[in-house]
Amino acid sequence: MQRRQIITDSLTQSVLAAGEGPLVLLIHGFPELSISWRAQIKALAEAGYRAVAPDMRGYGAAVKPERTEDHTILHLVGDMADLVRALGERSCVVVGHDWGSAVAWHCALMRPDVFTAVAGLSVPFQPRRAKGPPVAAMRAIAERAGTGDLYITRFQDADAHVPFDADPETALRKMFWAYDGATPADQRHTGFLQPGQSMIDGISDAATLPPWMSADHFAEYVEAFRASGFRGPLDWYRCLDVNWSLTAWLQDRTIDAPSLFMIGEHDPVRHYAGRHEKAQADWLTDMRGMIEVPGAGHWLQQERPGAVNDALLAFLADAGPAA
Repeated sequence: MQRRQIITDSLTQSVLAAGEGPLVLLIHGFPELSISWRAQIKALAEAGYRAVAPDMRGYGAAVKPERTEDHTILHLVGDMADLVRALGERSCVVVGHDWGSAVAWHCALMRPDVFTAVAGLSVPFQPRRAKGPPVAAMRAIAERAGTGDLYITRFQDADAHVPFDADPETALRKMFWAYDGATPADQRHTGFLQPGQSMIDGISDAATLPPWMSADHFAEYVEAFRASGFRGPLDWYRCLDVNWSLTAWLQDRTIDAPSLFMIGEHDPVRHYAGRHEKAQADWLTDMRGMIEVPGAGHWLQQERPGAVNDALLAFLADAGPAA
C-alpha cells in the first residue's frame, strides 16, 4: 500500500493505493480520510483490483482551495473524473461512504461513461428537490418536528468549523463515538441540535474511542486535521444550496449503472435520511443489492470491514470488470 501524489488539472491529490487490475475508486466522507479505506484497499488488491483512495478536496494532504464556492459537487465529481484520467484509466467502479457516497452517486449520475458501477455506504442517493434549495427545507422540517436544528443547517454558519479547530482530538473522538454502532442507543447522535449548541457540545464528554479505532489509527486522524483544519470539509456543506442551483439539468435523472447500497442497522443518519433510503429503487434502476449490516453504525467500512469487503467483492464480480 503506497502513498502517492497525483497532479491533476485542478489540484494535487494525495492517494493511498495498492494492487493491479481494474480500477476501484474509494471516496471518504466527513470527518474521514483515505486511511478510512485501508481494509478495503488490502482486500481489493488481493482480489486482483487496483484500489485507490484519495484524500478529498479540503482534507488531509490534498491541496485546499481557499474559497467556499470551490467545494461544489461539480468540483468534487470533476476531481474524481480527473483522477481517473491522471491514473491512466478511462473508467472505473466508484465506491463512497458518507459525503463520499453523495459524490459517488453523482459521479455515476453525471459521468456514466467514466463511472460504470457505483456503491454507496451509509448515505443513500438523494435526488434534487424540485421545490427549492435544501437548507431552508431542512430548517422547516426541524422546526415542524420541534427537534431544534439539524447539524447540517448549523454547518452553514461561517464560523461553524471553529469549535472543531479549537480541539480536533476531542471533536474527532466525539464524532466517531456518537455515530458508532457500539455506542448505547441513547448516547448516539440524532443529528439534531438544541438552539445555540454546537455539534461537539451536543455529544457527551464521556465519549471514548469506538472498539474498532486503535490509538495509533486515531492519532493519524488527529494529526491530519490539526494540520488541515475543518473549514474545507464544512465548506462541502456550505455549498448545498449552490449545488442545487447548479444541477437543474439533472432534475429527475436516474442512476442507470449497476449499483449497491449498504447501511448499518444503527446508523444515526437514518434519523434524517431514512425517507431517501426507502426510495432508492425509484432512482437506482439497476440496483444489485440493498444490504443492512446488523449491529453496525455509521462508520461502516471501518466497523465491519469483513462484511463490506465481502459485499463489494460480490458486487464487483456481478457488475464490475473482471479482476
